[in-house]
Amino acid sequence: MKKGFVKSKGIILPVLILSVMMISCVPQKKIRYFQSLAKEDTLNIFEFAPKPDYKLKVGDNLYIKVQSLDEKTYKFFNYEDISRTGNIGYSDANIYLTSYTVNDSGFIQFPFVGKIFVLGLTVDEISNKLQKIIEQYLVETTVIVKLVNFKITILGEVQQPGTYLIYQDRINIYEALAKAGDLTVFSDRNKVVLVRQGQDGAELHRLDLTQKNFLESPYLYLLPNDIVYVEPLRAKQYAFATFPYNLLFSTITTTLLILNYFN
Repeated sequence: MKKGFVKSKGIILPVLILSVMMISCVPQKKIRYFQSLAKEDTLNIFEFAPKPDYKLKVGDNLYIKVQSLDEKTYKFFNYEDISRTGNIGYSDANIYLTSYTVNDSGFIQFPFVGKIFVLGLTVDEISNKLQKIIEQYLVETTVIVKLVNFKITILGEVQQPGTYLIYQDRINIYEALAKAGDLTVFSDRNKVVLVRQGQDGAELHRLDLTQKNFLESPYLYLLPNDIVYVEPLRAKQYAFATFPYNLLFSTITTTLLILNYFN
């Protein structure tokens, strides 16, 4: 009987250790970007994909400022900006409150000029259009146009999911993921979903962040209101982020105690 328990002990322990190791950690290959990059490659040159031009939609908000050497002209076009703060306001709240919303017909209402059709135009196109219109009435003016509501949403297997406001004219997906604290070890870098507002509705695009040629993808740069969803690995419910040494030692100790008890 004693020999049987000793023999069982010698078989059970290796099996338990092997079982824990098999479900233990996420392979490092699963958590690397640019996995297709060969080890012997020393130089890889890619042309970044061009930034897609965002065309304004109904409900978008534009921040418009007209700069002029003439103080009266400046105060006229930027009256709300001055009246709210007593000076030129650059805070997020002031910029939003003094922005111009694209109405259902695609127009914004601009002081002195009146209605201006901006639906389907880029920010640069709107800036040039406003500049030409204002130059018909005033000289030595400069028009600055910014998109206020540039925000993106990042969900799924990231450290800090949520909605992020972007204060620059472009951002690529790697920069966006960095804002969300990067991907977790349980993220599937081969299965990242981009939800983008198209002309006919929402468009879903499957992205593979492990491929080095993704830098040339037309979806490298994000657009306002884009949603990025990172899917989890299938083995998430079974795997560990780091090797569970405590669990392993606890299992071994418990098994030894049970075997010794029966022995």
